[in-house]
Amino acid sequence: MAQVLEFKLPDLGEGLTEAEIVRWLVEVGDVVAVDQPVVEVETAKAMVEVPCPYGGVVTARFGEEGTELPVGAPLLTVAVGEASEPAAEGESGGSGNVLVGYGTGAPPARRRRIRPTPSAPRPDGAAAPSAPAPHSVIVPAVAERAERPADGPVPVISPLVRRLAREYGVDLRRLSGSGPDGLILRADVEGAFRAGTAPGRTAKTPAPTVPAGPTAAFAASAASASAPAPAQSPAAAGTRIPLKGVRGAVADKLSRSRREIPDATCWVDADATELMRARTAMNAAAGPKVSLLALLARICTAALARYPELNSTVDMEAREIVRLDRVHLGFAAQTERGLVVPVVRDAHARDAESLTAEFARLTEAARAGTLTPGELTGGTFTLNNYGVFGVDGSTPIVNHPEAAMLGVGRIVPKPWVHEGELAVRQVVQLSLTFDHRVCDGGTAGGFLRYVADCVEQPAVLLRTL
Repeated sequence: MAQVLEFKLPDLGEGLTEAEIVRWLVEVGDVVAVDQPVVEVETAKAMVEVPCPYGGVVTARFGEEGTELPVGAPLLTVAVGEASEPAAEGESGGSGNVLVGYGTGAPPARRRRIRPTPSAPRPDGAAAPSAPAPHSVIVPAVAERAERPADGPVPVISPLVRRLAREYGVDLRRLSGSGPDGLILRADVEGAFRAGTAPGRTAKTPAPTVPAGPTAAFAASAASASAPAPAQSPAAAGTRIPLKGVRGAVADKLSRSRREIPDATCWVDADATELMRARTAMNAAAGPKVSLLALLARICTAALARYPELNSTVDMEAREIVRLDRVHLGFAAQTERGLVVPVVRDAHARDAESLTAEFARLTEAARAGTLTPGELTGGTFTLNNYGVFGVDGSTPIVNHPEAAMLGVGRIVPKPWVHEGELAVRQVVQLSLTFDHRVCDGGTAGGFLRYVADCVEQPAVLLRTL
């Protein structure tokens, strides 16, 4: 006899509480094996393929692509037959594998309880189905939950949901959340707002009649609970793009950096002709090719060894500057999903060839959207090669909680005084944005000058090799 097991969105680690469904990898009716990836989700850190700990037939999916689900919300149900029972029976079943901070572990001791839904007549006279259709999320009817008390906390998935409710004029106490135990999600607030401000509706136009049933009851509740939004001025009209996923995480981090870090920027022009020649000579020899970014990273780690103040972070609660012993070098990478900063671990212990290979691996993973949360966190210093966008200079925002970022502009032929004569040389502008709490301008200037000296005369690096 088949047993229906429910697989819920697991804890994805790094303090993440929700994820957006990007792409389903299975359909209802498909046969899945233990630990087979069934859905691709996007968190605030990365794209992750989620494997299912059960083997069997998919009987239902919960949430369409683009839907945000909280950790612990149902993802799908799987009918496990007799042949698959040994992998899922008892409390010691499951594959035991781990995905970014969660173990598949044991299946729930109790089976999934399906709440019966009373049938109600539809407009065509037919009886409404008593079970939810696959691909849809079960939304509790308002009648099944008493109205929230006038005081006390309202369970919401995140502070963002409360802010959206305030902006949209939605009363959270009148909503019935679609998350676990009535947790109110962003989709609930946005749905209530849309129901109250649909095209053609005004404050004097009554809401349309909706049929009975859980989803309809929620829509009716949301429509009645949402006060009409104030008319927007022409300046406020336009396309609204949600700040979520990676884009939202970047926005939060940059905003925090601007609030907390008193940054300053210094810059210098450098003659990169000799560095370009040195790279050409390296790549003419046998062996793997060396990238320019890897040479700049090697120069960075050598400079940080001389100026360790810039490889640090600030603990304001303890009122201490924490100097870090290892250099985990982040580098800015632009992708279709926005700006990400992969991290090269222990960059100070790598040579140019090793750095080249790691940069290539992480860049490819960033473009494919397969970077793990661990590959996007823990950086101590960032290298920003904005020259790839065809610009000479920039004053970037420090990647919180780091203390500094080196910016590299494009390398272009320019007139330059070389050995007392005017010549055309390959010139680059370097900038250093730093946290003024960790050092003064003398230290920052010394770091940047050393980097420029290594760019102009790569032989300077021989002192530290």
